[in-house]
Amino acid sequence: MAKRDYYEVLGVPKTATDAEIKSAYRKKAKECHPDLNQSDKNAEERFKELNEANEVLSDPEKRSRYDQFGFDGPNAQGFGGGAGTGDFGGFGDFSSIFDSIFGGGMSGASRRQGPSQGDDLRHDIAITFEEAAFGCQKTFEFLRNEHCETCHGTGAKPGTTAQTCPTCKGAGQVRQGGGFMVTVRTCPTCHGEGKIVKDKCTACGGSGHVRKKRTATIKIPAGIDNGQTIVMSGQGEPGAQGGPNGDLYVRVTVRPHKLFQRDGTTLRLELPISMTQAALGAEIEVPTLKDKARYRIPEGTQNDTEFRLKGQGIVNLRGGGAGDLVVRVKVEVPKHLSEKQKELLQKLEDSLSGREYEAKKSFADKLKGMRA
Repeated sequence: MAKRDYYEVLGVPKTATDAEIKSAYRKKAKECHPDLNQSDKNAEERFKELNEANEVLSDPEKRSRYDQFGFDGPNAQGFGGGAGTGDFGGFGDFSSIFDSIFGGGMSGASRRQGPSQGDDLRHDIAITFEEAAFGCQKTFEFLRNEHCETCHGTGAKPGTTAQTCPTCKGAGQVRQGGGFMVTVRTCPTCHGEGKIVKDKCTACGGSGHVRKKRTATIKIPAGIDNGQTIVMSGQGEPGAQGGPNGDLYVRVTVRPHKLFQRDGTTLRLELPISMTQAALGAEIEVPTLKDKARYRIPEGTQNDTEFRLKGQGIVNLRGGGAGDLVVRVKVEVPKHLSEKQKELLQKLEDSLSGREYEAKKSFADKLKGMRA
């Protein structure tokens, strides 16, 4: 399948800012995340395509090369020889190549000074089998970094301000080498911030944030399955420079049930019945998640026979009603019989002609055929 344009994949124009690209990626990642779309076979491929587009467009160097050369950018001849002379392989003069690789003069500092969304958080929550089947509401506590109220997130002692880093001059990056061999790395002095704090805030130790315990209430939909994730928008880490909060991803663990097993929207139950019930047929009581149901099993029911109770399964998370309850009967042979009971069973066995046992008769016929 032909690759789609990266801007088309993210749903943004070619003039989109870094913040718009990041926001679009987060939104679409939630829409096609495989954990949230387990019934969609194409979700994983769309998610891979989305990550590939974000990896290129969120990186100023890769994005610049993609804008100029398209998908062949990473494999282009680069600075090697080409058709042109004196133009470095027909790609224009050296300054334009340098700009295309290192972001066209946009410094790290200018990128960091704009608003950016905060980091996402993850929290695990355990619920019962019934809560997953019928839905519930849960309140839980979690820890989150928040802006320090003393320094308002600057990390500097009140009355002071952060200073421009003398090493990178506020760029957040330093370049080494010359000519064609230029490397760019994060500034070791300010660690990419572009600023340093000399007089640190005593409340947060200069970090600009403090760890706080928060309480959140989440509505868990009926039909959620073990391992699925719910996104709580805006409950993550606070953004920088006035940017929005990140999101809180709540991963749900469903505790197993003592009787039922789940297979998608289908519930499965093994139900023991007596030898007499299986032979004569009987109306039996079947437990369900909601209550109890009555079911008539026919005479001559064999071990491992299955029957269905319509609509007694799990609600489909995406609509469409509930699945079924599949009941498998396990015929139990009595143990520890008294002498009187054994005598009665033997009389019953002696009174049977053999045609009552279809599988036994079929086996005997096959055995005769082998010996003939």
